[in-house]
Amino acid sequence: MSLAIETLIHELSKLPGIGRKSAERITYFILKREQADNIVLGEQILELKNKILTCKICGNFSETEICPICADETRNHKLICIVEEAKDIALFERLHVHKGVYHVLSGLLSPLTGVGPKELNVDSLVERIKKDKVTEIILAINETTEGEMTALYLKKILEKFDLKITKLLAGIPVGSDLEYIDLMTLTKSFEGRRPF
Repeated sequence: MSLAIETLIHELSKLPGIGRKSAERITYFILKREQADNIVLGEQILELKNKILTCKICGNFSETEICPICADETRNHKLICIVEEAKDIALFERLHVHKGVYHVLSGLLSPLTGVGPKELNVDSLVERIKKDKVTEIILAINETTEGEMTALYLKKILEKFDLKITKLLAGIPVGSDLEYIDLMTLTKSFEGRRPF
């Protein structure tokens, strides 16, 4: 096998959800397609990190300093849905059930991997709660050991504020990742959230 082919297969297999076989299929697909299409794909990958910023309010990915959700004055800024990663926002936006705004933690507490409270985006959350007079926090994080530990940590911090803390309704299996839950279950879980 060509070194160039093997190198691309190796690099593609580093992507989440892409094993060796999928990486091989993608590599051979790229070899067969028009070079103009490959150039567009390559340019988009190179430009992605240059074009995309992190919203300075919530931590979402955006092409502007403030993401369109935070900039939208029609949304309820007193209702914040806390998610683990920016990719989770896209999931909830597809559901069309949340009329508030979001806050990205950028991870979950995980002592084994060295993620402690300082690595999470919590200080800016506290500032938002004070500034926007937030009335409800929705904890929409994965039902894993790390997710539960993070939820309890956040609850301890948030209890000093006069606000409602809710969590997604049961129905999401423990240990599951939100991005793999079917949309109907996730919608019902969001709409039926319970006090935490």
